[in-house]
Amino acid sequence: MYNVTEKEDPSPDPSEGEVARAQKMENSTEKMPVNNSSSCIIDHTIHQTLAPVVYIMVLVAGLPANCLSLYYGYLQIKAKNELGVYLCNLTMADLLYICSLPFWLQYVLQHDNWPHNDLSCLICGILLYENIYISVGFLCCISIDRYLAVAHPFRFHRFRTVKAAVAVSAVVWVKELLTSIYFFVHERVFKDEENHRVCFEHYPIQLWQRNINYYRFFVGFLFPICLLLFSYWGILRAVRKSHGTQKNRKSQIKRLVLSTVVIFLACFLPYHVLLLVRSLWEATCEFANNIFNIYHFSLLLTSFNCVADPVLYCFVSENTHRDLARLRNSCCAFLRCAKTGTSRELYQLNTPNTSGKNKTPTEEPELLRKLHATGEDFSVLNTGNCPSRILAETDGYQAEGPI
Repeated sequence: MYNVTEKEDPSPDPSEGEVARAQKMENSTEKMPVNNSSSCIIDHTIHQTLAPVVYIMVLVAGLPANCLSLYYGYLQIKAKNELGVYLCNLTMADLLYICSLPFWLQYVLQHDNWPHNDLSCLICGILLYENIYISVGFLCCISIDRYLAVAHPFRFHRFRTVKAAVAVSAVVWVKELLTSIYFFVHERVFKDEENHRVCFEHYPIQLWQRNINYYRFFVGFLFPICLLLFSYWGILRAVRKSHGTQKNRKSQIKRLVLSTVVIFLACFLPYHVLLLVRSLWEATCEFANNIFNIYHFSLLLTSFNCVADPVLYCFVSENTHRDLARLRNSCCAFLRCAKTGTSRELYQLNTPNTSGKNKTPTEEPELLRKLHATGEDFSVLNTGNCPSRILAETDGYQAEGPI
């Protein structure tokens, strides 16, 4: 007979195991970051190298260009041209974005460390991202307005008024402002591994961001770009069918339409494609690191739209060239007048002026009067329904006006 002694079960008590697992999870949770943006270590080199260059270029070129564009839109509104309403709203959106660039420049130069309060980050982020969709909305409005002017100049004339343009512009602004409210209910400033306060950066992307990005892509970009392409296709078709339009004028319109579409796609298409890619597949830090540089490069491309808008929609017009020339001549005349007055005070020259400067004081009011002219002779509209002429001249828009 052998005495069989039972050995103690080495397996731990189930209750003790659960306690150990709970403690382990608690310890690991304490070590984990509180937010997703710091769960990935991202190389922000592109922000310190390329971003400052782009921001400075857009700031230096975009600010004066958009100020002149705003003045040109004002002249169009004075001439009762609804296109001026869209141009002014588009320019205001670009100027608001340009005003936020010094803050973003400071942010990237300090190695992605937001130095201001959380509210300023939220406002600058909204100006950065919502400017894209406000610009897309007004570019779409301009294209539809030009299409109606060419293809249906009389049927939809009551929709092409200043009051109608103001109402449409209000809808665009309200739509984007309501969308921006979505950002107020989510935290936008986080601390990364280096204890930097990052602004509008989450890696990997969060669930609520995926939902808003789907809305941005389909409603904010894809739908407007379809309308824009349809409008410009209709313009080209109407111009092609026109027998009264000169060949060189047709070529000019085609080049302008194609350049507008190409620049629009170059500024906005790469960003929205990558935005959709991130929303669909970004779930790991490895993916976020791989796509970071190209994604932020595409985001920088959208900034150039602030410079392209005045060039495409204002400065290609010979009418604008004349207005700017008049403004330049007025400024030069004013400076010559001031210089002449100063020299007379200093040297008290009472001799007759034979150099032609005595004409400046009488020419200056005439130049200013021409510069602020509110209309042109539109009797040419009654001579025919040439699409290119209707396109450019309807409601005070001259034949050289932008599409």
